[in-house]
Amino acid sequence: MTEAPRPPLPPFTRETAIQKVRMAEDAWNTRDPERVALAYTPDSRWRNRAEFPVGRAEIIAFLTRKWAREIEYRLIKEMWAFTDNRIAVRFAYEWRDDSGSWFRSHGNENWEFDENGLMRLRFASINDQPITEADRKYRWPLGPRPADHPGLSALGL
Repeated sequence: MTEAPRPPLPPFTRETAIQKVRMAEDAWNTRDPERVALAYTPDSRWRNRAEFPVGRAEIIAFLTRKWAREIEYRLIKEMWAFTDNRIAVRFAYEWRDDSGSWFRSHGNENWEFDENGLMRLRFASINDQPITEADRKYRWPLGPRPADHPGLSALGL
């Protein structure tokens, strides 16, 4: 079965790569594992810290666990570089655990897309930084980042 295209499609331009990154950010900020998983090929392969999900079912299970642990999750992604069907992204997200401790997680991702614009490879490297509640920079209501909220570079992150 051929998947429905998920524009923008490769080969990417600077503008379409930035658009793809923002669409991914918006989807992840919904914290809806089923919705997010639809952006990946059915056999997509990931490396996320020490986990290696393969396929949508494992991606959904991974994201379900992630967002149960990372409460009040808010994410900003920024395109770093791109080629025909690959995009490199840097990101930071803020979250708290169930004891109320806050964290800012920083990282980089390398993405590779198929011809239908679905991500078939995602390799993420992530570091967690404890922060105080007062140090938080992402204070928009849960859901996608508002259009007028600054990105990573503007925030100096």
